Order: sequence, then C-alpha cells, then structure tokens
Amino acid sequence: MIVAAGVAGTLVTTVTDVSSSVSTQTGNTADAIDTDIAIISDAGSDAVYDEGDGTVTLYVKNTGEKTLASDGAGLDVLVDGEYVSSGEFEIEIHGDDHWRSGAVAELEIDRTLETGEEHRAVVTKNDSRAVFEFRT
Repeated sequence: MIVAAGVAGTLVTTVTDVSSSVSTQTGNTADAIDTDIAIISDAGSDAVYDEGDGTVTLYVKNTGEKTLASDGAGLDVLVDGEYVSSGEFEIEIHGDDHWRSGAVAELEIDRTLETGEEHRAVVTKNDSRAVFEFRT
C-alpha cells in the first residue's frame, strides 16, 4: 500500500510537470508562428547609410499576425556580425502608434561603416529573422 501511494504521488507530480512544460512550449511556438518581419529597404538606395551621421537606416515591416513592441523590445540586431545593443538604435513606427501587422518601423542604427564595401544587417524577433545586404 505504501509503495503504491508513493508511485501514485510520483506519477501525479511527473504528469503535472510535463503538462506545464507542454503549455509553456505551446505558448512560445504560437508566438514564433505569429511573428514575422521583413526588411523592405532598397539595397541600392543611398538612404540606407548616412556616412556623415554614421547611421544605417532600415525599414522593417511586420508581416506576421502579432503586434510587436513599438519600442523595439525583443529585437536582436546585428550589423556585419556585431551585436547592436538597444541603446545603439532608435525605432519609429510609421503611420501608427503600434507595430501592428502590415506596419513599417524605421530602425536607425548608430554604426560607422567602411564605404565602398558590402555589408550585412540581420534583424531577429522571436524565431523570425530578416537579412539585408547592402553596399556603402
């Protein structure tokens, strides 16, 4: 009887842990599926890099179903393989206060680049990754 009670208690605890883990994973997967971004800047435009200000300007469109944080929270930005901290970029949502599906955000990144070379910017939110290659 004591052994059976011990086994039953262990099974209940294990089932509860597995259930909680599945619920958490399902929520994370739903966020990843609903999140999608695309960089819609023109790689041939002179507006991407401002040598005088040392800034890279990218237009990032929310192409997913989920409204994203309008302050850029949760965005990971890399330029030429170097991480850009949140203090090194500003974000402005065009035409709306919220970064809803279909809205475009202007991302201005403080980064001095070598001119006449090819560069690569990567913006990631959840599991959505947008890559943009351009020449200065």
